[in-house]
Amino acid sequence: MPQDISLSDIKDLIGKELGVSDWITVTQTTIDRFAEATSDFQFIHTDPTRAAAETPFGGTIAHGFLSLSLLSAMNYNCLPKIREQTMGINYGFEKVRFVAPVKSGARVRGRFTMADARFRGAGMLMITYDVTVEIEGERKPALTAIWQTIIQFDPKDRPADV
Repeated sequence: MPQDISLSDIKDLIGKELGVSDWITVTQTTIDRFAEATSDFQFIHTDPTRAAAETPFGGTIAHGFLSLSLLSAMNYNCLPKIREQTMGINYGFEKVRFVAPVKSGARVRGRFTMADARFRGAGMLMITYDVTVEIEGERKPALTAIWQTIIQFDPKDRPADV
């Protein structure tokens, strides 16, 4: 279970690994539902028979964007919660690289290192994470990314020493 931290703890966490999520199994049902939600029905994702016959993967693989989307669940699973936070939003990604395919049935997990944290305005904190989505039993990760999020908080809670 992730621990709670305070805004005043943030500066000491820069450069440190903050968490590794639990494993998530990427099932064919999950892949199919993602295909339905995004209208991306490419056969390498949705047709196990054809994917086994016509690709080097031996079956279907998850959409790269599905693997990326799982970062939110992984974040909630393992990163410390900031007590003063009133809301968090995605700001974006500086860099995303899809390194290896996630085969249907594989398990993945996220590894998060806080690369940077900067206060912006009176009530916002931008946190930059170096993230890796690992595939169980594989040497190469599914993806690597630099992920930026914004934490909002009541300005009265901003630490005085930042």
